[in-house]
Amino acid sequence: MGLAIAVFVLAAVVTMVCTVRLVGLGDALADRTGWGEALFGAVFFGAATSLSGIAMTAVSAADGQAQLAYSNAVGGIAAQTVAIVAADVAYRRANLEHAAASAQNLLFGWLLIVLLSVALLASFSPEVTVLGVHPASVIMVAGYAGGLKIIHGRPEMWRAVTTREIRPDRPSDHGALGRRRVWLVWAEFAAVALLVVASGWAVAEAAQDLVVLTGLSAGVVGAIFMGVVNALPESITAVAAVRRGAMTLAIAAVIGGNSLDALNLVVGDIAFRGGSLFHAAQPDQLFLTTAALLMTAVLLGGMLVRQRREWARVGFEGVLLLVIYVSTVVILAF
Repeated sequence: MGLAIAVFVLAAVVTMVCTVRLVGLGDALADRTGWGEALFGAVFFGAATSLSGIAMTAVSAADGQAQLAYSNAVGGIAAQTVAIVAADVAYRRANLEHAAASAQNLLFGWLLIVLLSVALLASFSPEVTVLGVHPASVIMVAGYAGGLKIIHGRPEMWRAVTTREIRPDRPSDHGALGRRRVWLVWAEFAAVALLVVASGWAVAEAAQDLVVLTGLSAGVVGAIFMGVVNALPESITAVAAVRRGAMTLAIAAVIGGNSLDALNLVVGDIAFRGGSLFHAAQPDQLFLTTAALLMTAVLLGGMLVRQRREWARVGFEGVLLLVIYVSTVVILAF
């Protein structure tokens, strides 16, 4: 028990330290590649911060722990969405969703709702697999790729009203990172991301031991403990990005990372050899998926409304996100 807890905590700390470094590297690469904070943050940065969760889901599913794998993937999405609240608290000038208005971030919210809806529908569909993989996995990958194509087109029919609180995505001075060769920055970015993957593998192994040793359900361990660790990279990214003045990156890292984390279910479906991962989901996992959908819809509403004045020191969506997440955790635990 002591060893499992120690490994779990150490891996979580490594994830936190690596993520802080990834923020600086990601912000510099977003400017130097010309991708911008929203798209780079959601795709490349989202991929790097999601690697830990991917490793957790794949290891758990391969070991036959389908419910643990599913709960980790969806629980991470729910926990990561709450990271927006932490970033909002860190930015005191205005509501973060107001200051970081972005059509691309709105579309990533839409994409996440589509992917989670497909996953939820798959659980109630006929239990059919092709080479051990449910057709919904293929649909989710195709949907994500198609969504990226739409988002990369930079929609021109939606414009955020400019106010004095808004912080547009503009290139900034990155010091030594701005003077280094781009390939060296990419190399460090990849190396740090690999450390995050190793940490995710360690967390998954320790979590399986905790399920056996503590008697806690896979749903609780996956959704709460693994989910929180899974959410650490995006949470730290959001707060650190706000501190650096990269408001758009703060939102993009969370909501874009969530879109990629939805594909963790595809990874788990491929790794799980006992049939379809979607049909292995129990009521706890389906309840958690619905909660993640609700939280995403609330966040999307906050980004559309762009409330300038704060409600309880955060936007209305921040309060609702906290209430929904805490309620979900309490219901799952008891």
